[in-house]
Amino acid sequence: MSNVTLRPALTRPASAETATKRKNPLSRKSLILTIVTAIFAIYALMPLVWLLINATKTQHDYVSTFGFAFGHSFALFDNIADTFAYRDGIFARWFLNTIMYVVIGAGGATLLAILGGYGLAKFRFPGRKAVMAVIMGAIAVPSTALTVPLFLLFSKIGITNTPLAVILPCLVTPFGFYLMWVFADQAVPTELLEAARVDGCREFGIFFRISLPLLAPGIVTVALFAIVATWNNYFLPLIMLTSEKWKPLTTGLNDIKLQTYSPAGGQEPLQNVILTGSLLTIIPLVIAFLILQRYWQAGLAAGSVKE
Repeated sequence: MSNVTLRPALTRPASAETATKRKNPLSRKSLILTIVTAIFAIYALMPLVWLLINATKTQHDYVSTFGFAFGHSFALFDNIADTFAYRDGIFARWFLNTIMYVVIGAGGATLLAILGGYGLAKFRFPGRKAVMAVIMGAIAVPSTALTVPLFLLFSKIGITNTPLAVILPCLVTPFGFYLMWVFADQAVPTELLEAARVDGCREFGIFFRISLPLLAPGIVTVALFAIVATWNNYFLPLIMLTSEKWKPLTTGLNDIKLQTYSPAGGQEPLQNVILTGSLLTIIPLVIAFLILQRYWQAGLAAGSVKE
């Protein structure tokens, strides 16, 4: 009887002690992860905060006040007006050019990645392994290494200093192709496609009615990668374009910077225009992420229950 009565008394403190030991490492890991995440968040947000603050300053406040402190007057709207009025509204032309490159270049790259990745994942054809090898090899080649050969090729064709010189290279995204290939292979069950074929559905109907909804999270991911890459593209338009009427925002703002910091001197300081233009440049990307991020949370099988 004594042994029976002692067992609960012995097991309860042991279980409590074990639970405490198990809880402490988890709490320490959570605290460390929180600190590390906070450090990375601060590191990532500091340039954005600095840009937001300095875009509200006048030219005089920019050079006379601390970088992370607001100026004596709020001049954001005046700076926006000065930015769009710079050189007869050339900033608006650069903005529209960038949108054109993103819509055609990034949109076309996403479409080709969807079709190619889906076909490579769900169809068997001669040369399939060779195509896979080419894609894997293309991912390892940096895009900047191909810019000069592309310039020499396009100069022979005669399309340099035209929008085609920027759009055509943007249509090819080996990483997006690979991403859609891997995603389609896992997200679209082969059994579901075979059942649709047995029911008499054609391949185009299977793709648009069954496969495409299942591929939505992957499509959004590839689209965002393509949009960001095309919007922030700098080296390619710098090499391909010389006419200001076809330049995107990246090289256009660089021209303003070169004018401001020219060693010849005598130029009007334009830091407020550069900072405000940079702020306006990142706003569409932020909006795109806020609109499209909810599609990442969609279930991989969400399309199979839709009619």
